[in-house]
Amino acid sequence: MDLTHSPASTRRILLASLVGTGIEFYDFYVYTTAAALVFGELFFPRSSPAASQLLAFATIAVAFVARPLGSVFFGHFGDRIGRKSTLVASLLTMGLSTTLVAFLPTYASIGWPAALILCLLRFGQGFGLGGEWGGAALLAVENAPPGWRARYGMFPQLGAPLGFVTANGLFLLLGLALTPAQFHDWGWRVPFAVSAALVGVGMWIRLRLHETPAFAKVLEEGPPPSVPFAETIGRHGGALVIGTLGAIACFAVYYIATAFALGYGVKTLGYSMQAFLGVQLGAILFMALGIMLSAYAADAHYDERRVLAAGCVGAIALGFAIQPLMGGGTLALVFVFLSLLLFVMGFVYGPLGAWIPHLFPARVRYTGASIAFNVAGVLGGGLTPFAAQWLAAHGGLTEVGYYLSAMAAISLLALMTRAARA
Repeated sequence: MDLTHSPASTRRILLASLVGTGIEFYDFYVYTTAAALVFGELFFPRSSPAASQLLAFATIAVAFVARPLGSVFFGHFGDRIGRKSTLVASLLTMGLSTTLVAFLPTYASIGWPAALILCLLRFGQGFGLGGEWGGAALLAVENAPPGWRARYGMFPQLGAPLGFVTANGLFLLLGLALTPAQFHDWGWRVPFAVSAALVGVGMWIRLRLHETPAFAKVLEEGPPPSVPFAETIGRHGGALVIGTLGAIACFAVYYIATAFALGYGVKTLGYSMQAFLGVQLGAILFMALGIMLSAYAADAHYDERRVLAAGCVGAIALGFAIQPLMGGGTLALVFVFLSLLLFVMGFVYGPLGAWIPHLFPARVRYTGASIAFNVAGVLGGGLTPFAAQWLAAHGGLTEVGYYLSAMAAISLLALMTRAARA
């Protein structure tokens, strides 16, 4: 079997990994942004604005509970029947869940069932994303030539800033084009409805793919594992723990810089939604820059683990800068902080696309990589907006900074543990 790829085939593979994760993360961020801006007052009682906002942030965590379940489900089929068809199924699951939010009645219309249905759809988002990242990362790195693993692995990672820019850019345009009342009444639904068209584009790209060389080799060597989850836990539990803890920092950094910062900036610091979204859109470009630089550094001079460790050190340091910068009283200082934090995010996130998959053999790589990444999402990101909001309300931004530094320190220790065992 010829496992080489033409330039056109390589471009299609990398485009599929980038566009697919971009769409999936667009769906995920559309929800996160709406939760920070309007879900508290739309889907929960208005008796206490602070409590409503906490409940809205709590619904974000529902997806993080679903993500490990999705990683086991989609990982099973990804390791048994192939990467391509599994990626198509995960994209459909995510897209349908997101699109249905556009048509969801609010608390004022049907009461508590509105919040319940919202949580169910958020669960569907998380379930679909649980199978997305691992498959997209494998699609890229299992097709990478020698010496290019991190640079190929950066393409699914770049889907995160691409999805963020698309999602929040659309919210920004809606905020500029609509009155606050129009945005509150129906404008927030538009980004969810747009997901249907984006999923159609992603499906068209992914249905034209072939299987990866690594999976084809697994099938040539013998039957795939009958229960990939059991084999992963039983034979590769250590790698699973290290991979999970090593990825915690990226989620904590990201959700403090996006969901928490947006809600806190608009509702506590008093900046306008449009101004703060503009600042975040500018800052997210530094995340893309960090992803690219970290990938080139990992391939050219260092391995992925050392680059990830350097990013963790940067995140620990920035935890002590959140109060003087974000709380400094000007949007310019907020921009400086978010740009630095998201640049560091590129270093704790970019190399993960190459590092986590290669902790596991190809026969259980989809399952192992997906579980590690998504359990890290639960530990590092699921409760971060809620925890950061609570800490800010009771202890100020300094306490949020301590939380950020602690999460990054956990990942750094895991990466050092891996180094000691290498």
